[in-house]
Amino acid sequence: MRSDAANALYKDKIGKLLKRTAVGVLVLLIVFLGIRGYQSEQGPPLHRWHTWAAHEMAKDEIDRASFADYLAREDAIFHDMKVNVTDQLSDEDKTPLNRFNQHSSVYPARFDTDWNRSFILEPEGEVKGAVVLLHGLTDSPYSMRYLAQAYQQKGFVAVVPRLPGHGTAPGSLTKVDWQMWMAVTRLAVREATRLAGNNVPLHLVGYSNGGALAVKYSLDSLQNNALRKPQQIVLLSPMIGVTAYARFAGLAGWPAAIPGFAKAAWLSIVPEYNPFKYNSFPVRAARQSWLLTQAMQDQMLHIIRSGKMQAFPPVLTFQSVLDSTISTRAVVNAFYRYLPDNGSELVMFDINQAANLRALFRPALYSAANSLLPPAPRRYTSTVITNASPNTYDTVARITPAEETQERVRSLHAAWPQDTYSLSHIALPFPLSDSLYGREPSERNRYGISFGTISLRGETASLIVGLDTLMRNTSNPFFDFMMLQIKGRIDCSSQADVQPCLKAL
Repeated sequence: MRSDAANALYKDKIGKLLKRTAVGVLVLLIVFLGIRGYQSEQGPPLHRWHTWAAHEMAKDEIDRASFADYLAREDAIFHDMKVNVTDQLSDEDKTPLNRFNQHSSVYPARFDTDWNRSFILEPEGEVKGAVVLLHGLTDSPYSMRYLAQAYQQKGFVAVVPRLPGHGTAPGSLTKVDWQMWMAVTRLAVREATRLAGNNVPLHLVGYSNGGALAVKYSLDSLQNNALRKPQQIVLLSPMIGVTAYARFAGLAGWPAAIPGFAKAAWLSIVPEYNPFKYNSFPVRAARQSWLLTQAMQDQMLHIIRSGKMQAFPPVLTFQSVLDSTISTRAVVNAFYRYLPDNGSELVMFDINQAANLRALFRPALYSAANSLLPPAPRRYTSTVITNASPNTYDTVARITPAEETQERVRSLHAAWPQDTYSLSHIALPFPLSDSLYGREPSERNRYGISFGTISLRGETASLIVGLDTLMRNTSNPFFDFMMLQIKGRIDCSSQADVQPCLKAL
């Protein structure tokens, strides 16, 4: 046994070690914050659209509100933005491609429809269902317009809310949290139910961060009988898991609390030339997206342990193998692995195997689609959209039905564009004909700019936006296939037992 003196000496050594460790960690933190603050101040200046924030409803206020109340506040917010941002722009900021300049070609209010605003589509004939469609982070209801129209044509009431902090100015995202987004999701479900009634099916559609909200709401409905349960869910590039950096993004914003370091609250400060999406990205938005995914994943594990996951609704997901915004692996390993055998399907878009870029790709990418999926049989159907052969741009769907091991191959009658090597996180909701994002716009520059047609050649370090932003694929060459899959699911909604219908698709 140790003597009292030896114990005292041991405790003294441990105490000194802990003290030195704490001092070391503190010094490293101070150095990190100092470097982060310094680097942020070297970037572009903040503008009015970064410092102004919309006065959104708080979570509890949203839960008490009607959709009409929410739209009234939305009207007030857009009026306030015009008075305090648009009408206060300096001459230097009145550029032809500034979305906040009322004389620019991308000023949202100048178009027939300002797709930054919440909207509702109702069918002309019999109401057959209700759907709530949730857009992504920094995004707007614009990205949900095609899916909403497809549901409307099938007899569904489609409610597409503008989530708090979105559609106005990027500074608004510095004042909102994920609980407010969830509250608006619940509000939209209440409104869809009010318009369509309780006796028709409810679908949820979520894109990116909206996908996390759709999943979280569905989990909530398993634990709270006061929430209406969706019959089906459709997800596009769902934010089931985000990059590890998002977890610690809050640290990057700490220097912003110090006078003179306000720009540290932003991960990127970029000109705002997109009429329906923010380009600048605040630290808080990254942090809130991570908190949402963590809450969702923790809740899912709790529900799995309680045995309630068997009641989770069927899910149809579309996901690109290459996605620099969210974790594709998390979609498979942190979500689909837990789904019951209920007619769910995961559609994955492989890279373009025929692109003559093998020497430039990381070797693992050529087998990523297959390596991401666990061995069959699986409780869900998997569909991989890929080249018919490595040397052709023609594509096929490689389908492995749930609980089976034999793969079926079906021609898609669609081909990869020869200059495209993959889809992207942002490409899925938009057809090639989309006027803003499509590579073959039906009406070029209808919204002041057509991103899908931009193909720049020149010297590096010349533009004030990164080339990676401009080269990112913005439309989906397999959009028609995706919509056929979704419409098939809608048609199954009218069945008394929907699962057999889904499994037969």
